[in-house]
This record gives sequence, C-alpha cells and structure tokens, in this order.
Amino acid sequence: MTSLRIGFDMDGTLADLSAAYAEVEERMFSAVEAAADFERPAPEARQEEQQAEQELEAPSATEQRRRNLRRDIRMSSGHRDRVWRAIEATSDFWTTLKPIDDRAIVRLYALTEELNWEVFFITQRPATAGGTVQRQTHNWLVKHGYPTPSVIPLSGGRGRAAAALKLDYLVDDTPQNCVDVLADSSARAILIVDADDRSAAASARRLGIGVAHSIHEALDVLVKATETRNNPSLFEKLRKLVGWK
Repeated sequence: MTSLRIGFDMDGTLADLSAAYAEVEERMFSAVEAAADFERPAPEARQEEQQAEQELEAPSATEQRRRNLRRDIRMSSGHRDRVWRAIEATSDFWTTLKPIDDRAIVRLYALTEELNWEVFFITQRPATAGGTVQRQTHNWLVKHGYPTPSVIPLSGGRGRAAAALKLDYLVDDTPQNCVDVLADSSARAILIVDADDRSAAASARRLGIGVAHSIHEALDVLVKATETRNNPSLFEKLRKLVGWK
C-alpha cells in the first residue's frame, strides 16, 4: 500500500509561537502596551512585510506604488516590527519555543512508524541569528520527540509546495494556507481551530476544508483516513464528518 504523505505546519499547529512572541513583546513594552489589541502575526505575515519593503526599493516601482507601500508598511510595522526584529536578533530563537502539546510530537512519530506515513514539516519562519531555520526546526523536533524530521522551509505559498511534495493531507492553523492547498494541489486540508470558534469552523467547512479542534483530533482524523482509504463507504462517512468536499 502506498504511504500517505502528510504535511504539518509548525507555528500554531505544533509549536507555541504566540506565547514566545508575547514574552518578547512584554519585555520590550509596558504591560499595558503588550496587552493592547496588537495582532500577533504568523511567520507568513512577517514574510509579507519583508517582501513589501523589498518591493519599495525596486527600481521598477512607480511613485504611486511606492506611496501605497510606504502607507501599508507604516500601518503594519511600528510596534509589531520592533518585536519581530528582536526575535530575528535572538540566536536560535526557533529552538526556544514550547510545544503546544507535550505529547503530540511523540504520538505523531509513533503513528508515522506504525502506519508508515511520510511526514513533512513545512514552515515560512523568518531567519534569525544562529542556525538556519531548517536546522533550528529540525533540532526542535528531535528534542521534542521526532528523531527523523524532514523540514521544508518555504518562501512561497503552501499550495505549490503541497503539489510538488504530492501531499495527501496538510494540517495547519491558518485558513489561507488551507485555501492555497485546495486551490493549487490535490491535497486535503485539516484546519485546527479553537473549539469555541464556530464561525471559523463553519467557514472552513463551506470551503471544503476539514476541521479539528486540536492536534490530537487532527491525528485521530488522519488515523481514520489511513484505515478507511481502501473502503469508499467508510471514507465517505469520514469525509462528511470532517468537512471535506
């Protein structure tokens, strides 16, 4: 039987970037400022900011485009940009994150061995001082219970990567990444959403994105997908339960 090929996002899915970001933010700003309603972005958002800065300097940019870019950068930068610059200056920052669930990565490795999955860890983390993103992520996964990780750092969308890797499934906590996968590959997506976020779950299901409320629930779905892959009637029940089209 052909092995399932599964991609896992890192931050917000396996690693707790939000907590680490908050710690850096609180060290840099007062408690009142840090608690204000600033968005704590995923690595993909930081990459978009850096690309906007590069485009601003491009010789081909029109003056109007430069004005628009300057406005967007001013609106999105400031407070958030200072936090990200502090993160990027921290040696081996990505090795310092805590797992969202201490048991999840150990369980994932056990399932990989038991069910013969081919697993890829996909990330758009920005570079920091110290080792490369790939090396830091590899070391973090080994430390937390996955001794043989395949880490794929990306600089573009998840959909094309999923297609190139011939993924069957992607587990992610970002709706846009799941949409990219549906648009540009044949992979099915599982979006991890908070149990009380019914709106996000409903929106995902309307798009044909599967929904799970934790990494363990996502792993349960993948186990059932493996067990039912050669039984169309059982897989159809799973498809409807999860939300896939």
